[in-house]
Amino acid sequence: MSKIHILIAEDQTMLLDALATILELEAEFHVVARCANGKQALAYLQSNGSERVDLVLTDIEMPDLTGLELAQRIHAHKLPVKIVILTTFARSGYLRRAMDAGVKGYLLKDSPSDDLILAIKKVHAGGTAIAPELMVESWMEKDPLSDKERAALRLAKDGLSTEQIGEKLFLSAGTVRNYLSTAASKLNAKNRIEAARIAHQNGWL
Repeated sequence: MSKIHILIAEDQTMLLDALATILELEAEFHVVARCANGKQALAYLQSNGSERVDLVLTDIEMPDLTGLELAQRIHAHKLPVKIVILTTFARSGYLRRAMDAGVKGYLLKDSPSDDLILAIKKVHAGGTAIAPELMVESWMEKDPLSDKERAALRLAKDGLSTEQIGEKLFLSAGTVRNYLSTAASKLNAKNRIEAARIAHQNGWL
């Protein structure tokens, strides 16, 4: 029997181990790597993993590189792996961005383990497996932010100053202020903090 080789990216160690244990119980599955964040997962895939990994199972909110950013990098580099997202966040904005990045599976962490197993098999076979409660809602409201605005807001949410954000993004402080101001205007927010909160609630960060 040909096995499905899986990489898991999850920053909560206990859940990472639990997922690996559950999946290894399936005769068709083999967990080839466990990664604590998207950066580790991408490094593994780029170094040797894309030849040994059929499918990536990833959380969204992780340090260094989120699951959505990981999916976007995989899509951009045309790595030959399928992606299933498993998250606690039932946010339509996340699902839209995930599907735009080529993600074919999107499940919530409170789903039964049987649903996850079936989703992995379905996605590996070329199908899609999306939590049904998100399908209609996901196309109702479009993400208004540009990538630069999103990056600046994410760092603002983490408490960085305009100058610190500029250093991280290799931009001038004035340019950062413009991005934050434009983002706040698009979201009808009073300031960058409120804008970051609104964007986060909608799954746009």
